Amino acid sequence: EWQLMESGGGSVQPGGSLRLSCTASGFTFDEIEVGWYRQAPGTKCELVSTISSDSSTYYADSVKGRFTISQDNAKNTVYLQMNNLKPEDTAVYFCAADRPHVMATMPTILCVSKLDVWGQGTSVTVSS
Repeated sequence: EWQLMESGGGSVQPGGSLRLSCTASGFTFDEIEVGWYRQAPGTKCELVSTISSDSSTYYADSVKGRFTISQDNAKNTVYLQMNNLKPEDTAVYFCAADRPHVMATMPTILCVSKLDVWGQGTSVTVSS
C-alpha cells in the first residue's frame, strides 16, 4: 500500500522558518512526482511545489524564493524548506504523489482527491 506521512509543521512568527518532511512507504520516487499542496481555511488545496524523479522542480509564484523542495532517495523523503514565512502561508500542508506532470494540471484541487496518494496533512501557523 502506498502511503505518505508528513511531519514538521508548527507555529512560527513571521519571518521564521520551518522544514516539512514527507516520507513515503510502499513505493519509491522512481518515475513518481511528489508535491506539496496547502489548504487555508475555507479554500481548496493549492499546489505549492513539486519535485520529479529527475529533480526538476516547480514553485507557485507566491512561494518562489522563499521555499525550497528537495528529496533524499535513500530516506524516501521529500522536504519543503520554508523560509521568511508570512501569515498568508498559514495552512494545512499536504504532500501528494502521482505520475510526472499530473499535479501541474491541478493547481487547485479538492484536498485528498484525484491523485494517487496523499498524506494526512501537517498544520503550519504563522502569527505574531
